[in-house]
Parts: sequence; C-alpha cells; structure tokens
Amino acid sequence: MAKMKACDAAVHILQKEGITCAFGVPGAAINPFYASLKANGGIRHILARHVEGASHMAEGYTRAAHGNIGVCVGTSGPAGTDMITGLYSASADSIPILCITGQAPRAKLDKEDFQAVDIESIAKPVTKMSVTIMEPAQLPSIFQKAFYLMRSSRPGPVLIDLPIDVQMTEIDFDPEAYTPMAPQKPLATRAQAERAIEMLNTAERPLIVAGGGIINADAAERLVEFAELTGVPVVPTLMGWGTIPDDHPLMAGMVGLQTSHRYGNATFLKSDFVFGIGNRWANRHTGSVDKYTEGRKFIHVDIEPTQIGRVFGPDLGIVSDAGAALDQFLEVARERKAAGKLRDWSAWADECEYRKNHMLRKSDFNQVPLKPQRVYQAMNDVMDRDTCYVTTIGLSQIAGAQFLKVYAPRNWINAAQAGPLGWTLPAALGVRAALPDKKIVALSGDYDFQFLVEELAVGAQHKLPYLHIVVNNSYLGLIRQAQRGFEMDFEVSLAFDNINVGTDGDAEPGLGVDHVALAEALGCKAIRVRRPDEFDAAFAEAEALMQEHQVPVVLEFILERVTNIAMGTEIDGVNEFEDVLCLDPSLTLESGWVSMNDGAEQGLVAEPEKDPA
Repeated sequence: MAKMKACDAAVHILQKEGITCAFGVPGAAINPFYASLKANGGIRHILARHVEGASHMAEGYTRAAHGNIGVCVGTSGPAGTDMITGLYSASADSIPILCITGQAPRAKLDKEDFQAVDIESIAKPVTKMSVTIMEPAQLPSIFQKAFYLMRSSRPGPVLIDLPIDVQMTEIDFDPEAYTPMAPQKPLATRAQAERAIEMLNTAERPLIVAGGGIINADAAERLVEFAELTGVPVVPTLMGWGTIPDDHPLMAGMVGLQTSHRYGNATFLKSDFVFGIGNRWANRHTGSVDKYTEGRKFIHVDIEPTQIGRVFGPDLGIVSDAGAALDQFLEVARERKAAGKLRDWSAWADECEYRKNHMLRKSDFNQVPLKPQRVYQAMNDVMDRDTCYVTTIGLSQIAGAQFLKVYAPRNWINAAQAGPLGWTLPAALGVRAALPDKKIVALSGDYDFQFLVEELAVGAQHKLPYLHIVVNNSYLGLIRQAQRGFEMDFEVSLAFDNINVGTDGDAEPGLGVDHVALAEALGCKAIRVRRPDEFDAAFAEAEALMQEHQVPVVLEFILERVTNIAMGTEIDGVNEFEDVLCLDPSLTLESGWVSMNDGAEQGLVAEPEKDPA
C-alpha cells in the first residue's frame, strides 16, 4: 500500500473514473489539490474567470460528452457559493457534475475563519451528495461513492469539500487497486412492457413523449426504432429534442406554452393516449394539468421513483432507465407485430405529418431592424445537420426552439429547468472542450450574453473556438413581454446612450453596450449584422475567423426593439403575435389551429406593438 497525500489520491481517482478535463479557479485553500493536478499532468485544466462560469463549463462538458463527467474546482468560501447556481442547474436537469472545493483547516471550521463557510449544508438541497471530508482516510471511499451516486438512478451533481489540512495529510492508497463502482439503474420488467404495449394497443391516436432521460441513457436510436416499429408519432420535450430528427416523418413537433410548435400543440390536442419515456411533465410543457390530461390516458416511464405521480397520476407508471425500458418495449412490440397483433396507426401518423407540413410560423421577414425569426431562418439555411446548439433562457431560446432544426441527440444543449442567465457562454466552452471537432453555435440574447461575458477570455486563452449568435434588442425581452400583463415596461430596457460608440458610424450609441468592442477586448472576434443581405457574408466571415484564430467569434444581429414571441398560458391558447403560414384553410380552430393574438380572428395579423421606449 502506497503512502501519498490525500490530494494526490483524489487526482488518481479522478483519472481512474475517466476524468480528462477540469474547469476551475485556484486559491489558497485548494492549492494542495492544484499542486497534485500539476504534478500528475494527466488532467487538462481550463482556468475560468468566474467560479460560476467554471460550474457551467462542467455542465456543458457533461451534457455534450457521452458518459464522461465535468469537474469544477474552486477554493473555499465564495468560490463554493459561486458554484451553487451550477449545481442547481445540473440537479434540475439530471446532469452529473463534480464540484470540488477547498476549505479552511478542520480546527478552524467553527471559529468564523477567513472564507470558511458551511458549503456542505448550503449545497445539500441541489446535490445528490454534499460532504466535507473530515477524516483523510475516507477520501478514496467518498470519491468512489460520489461517482457511483452521480451515475446511478437519476443522474445528478455532487460537491466534495476538502479542508486544506485533509488535502495535505498522508494516507494509504494504491491507485492500481482502485476500481470504479458499477452504477445501479432500475430496469423495466417483461410484465411491465407487456402491460404497456397492451395499453398502447387500445389507443386510436397515441403519441410518444420523449424526454431527456432518453438522451442520458444514450437510447435515441432505440426510441426511433420503437416509433418506427409501432408507427406512433413522437413529441420530444425540450430536454429530449434531438432524440428523433426534426425531419423524420414521425417527429410530430414539440408541445408546450413557449418552446413549442403550432403543429405539435394541435396534434397533442387531438391525441387520446400519451406514452411518456424519460420525461418529467414540466409545467411549461403541460400548461394546466387538467387541460393537458383531459381525454387522455398516460404511461409514464422514469428512472426516479418519486417522479411517477409527482405532477399527475399516470394510468401506468414504470420506474426504469429509459434505455432498458425501450429494450423491453421493442421486444414485446416486435413479437406482437410479427403475430399481427399490433394496431396500425399509419392514418393517424399521416394526419400528424400533414399538420407538421401545414401549420407553420412565418420566418421570412426582411425588414430592418431585423425580426428574430429571420435570423433563425438564416441559421437553418447555413448550419449543417450536425450543428450543436447551446442556449439557456429568454426570448432568444424560446424563438430558437420554435424555429431552429435539430437532428441528433446532444445537439440541443439547454439549461431547461433552472434557466440561469449567463449560462450559455461558459456552457458552450465546456461543450467545445468535450467535442473538439464539433460545429458549436451558442445562442444568446444581449442580457444572457452580458452576464458572464468575461468567460470569452477563457475561449481566447485556451483556444476554444465556437460561434456565438447574439440577438440584440437591448431588452430583457422575455420579462418585458411578461410585463404586458401588468401594463408596464419597467427596468427591463438595456438601452442607453453609450458615449464611447457611434463616432465611427458602426455601433449605435443608443443601444448601450458595444458587444463587438467588448468581445474584441476579451481577445475574440466579432461581427455586427443589420440587414438580411449581409447574412451570407457574415456567416462566412465568422467561420473563416474561427478557423484562422481558433477563438470564439461573436455574430451580433441588431433586432427591432420589440418582437413578441408566440406563447400562452394553455396549450390550446398560445398567442401568435405575428403572421402565420396557413397553408391549408381547412385547419381551423376546431381542428386544433391555435388563435391569433388576443383572440383575433383566424388569418388576421395582430397589429404590432409600439416600442415603449
């Protein structure tokens, strides 16, 4: 048995668990661990500019990597508290990340020592385990348990707090004898699968709701195979977007109050049976439970037992890993189909596809200043099928989900439940670190971009190129739109007369922050776009700049100040606010065609709002 410092043992364990990259900020209380990282040399470290940024980088890394786990590291006190938002975001979306914090010496923990905070207690509500290691000899077993917990059942984050004296204490540890623990996941049974397929076979208009659990289980191919075998259309959730390609005939559109398709909501309203796999019935997907469940039967498959019945009671609940459940469903469905005992839903699938091709939103707006819909249309035209989008919250994310196209799992990386502003930029850097050869496009509104903009310097320093689309209307756009219900426009404008811009004829002083100058000051490249006829050249120049300099490139689109994006309070009451493409007049309100803004008659376009500013 070898003798080594506990911090050396920690680094060996990280390597044994497959860790090859960490994000963080060194400091006094975590310096012994950093000394071990340096001496070992086997784990890449990316220096963040803010510890919250490091935690979001770790999230992006995990979400993009297939089975690997992002690690973020910080010193004691405020570094640990800075990580809480990242832990919350990861916990909410079932993402495993490991946060490692330094801590004051054990003897000082109850003496209000400098930067000594009870981070273990602070982090407990947003982690699967939060622990301050008080006995150095326990470090290997606690790290081993941490990786086991992060990977088992519903995945999630862990925080390990290391007092500085614990890090430096010698312990007995043999790296060659260390073996990761196999994670445990609940598995659906044959009997459950038989009951599920039997129930499905009674439906006339069934849908599969495909959640993020399918992506966590790397089971997207099995989901598509199950849909094709049965002929049942698929509704992906926002976290499950990409489980089935957007252009697949059985992809029926997303459902919800915001990040949804017109045809998705209309199809759901016509359904009579919903087969949920790896989803959690998020409120922005369902709207009110009464409306969502009315006239429908439900199966709910989830890896976490307490998720079954949390929002509403399904007709059948199955606690299982999504991939294991799909294996069972496929086996039973194949047998039934071979025996001629599986129902034919082809007419229903054709009806869903017809709505998908005819119930569309307009994006071909060519006015200046730009409408955001036109930017997403251009992105669809330019980006290839394997593009990975990274985004978090706001009208930029909502409109992006309504208009962009996603064709593969892990190509839509989104902080869905927590939605922290500033998440997009550092998460995109983590995605780039995990996927060095992938085309990565981040999407932000101006406020999300400004929140952790300093992390652009990380991309410049560590050569992490990606394209960052910033749609700039100098507004907290989503909150401004929500404030319509209070008849106000209060403290949501980001515009001001910037005394440092405008003299060169490029940036407009009244828009406030000059994002191009800001990006360039942080070592990156940036391009400003105002007109549709500038799109092609701007995208081409951005790609060339990334290739030449290997740094993030910001592509800023100047939008009209006010554009209301389609959303509502019920899935049968989404306000459109803009033109729609009614390609078939027979698709009426009664058939699920959603009304225009504020009850305007079908086919009429609501008057645009005036700019409150």
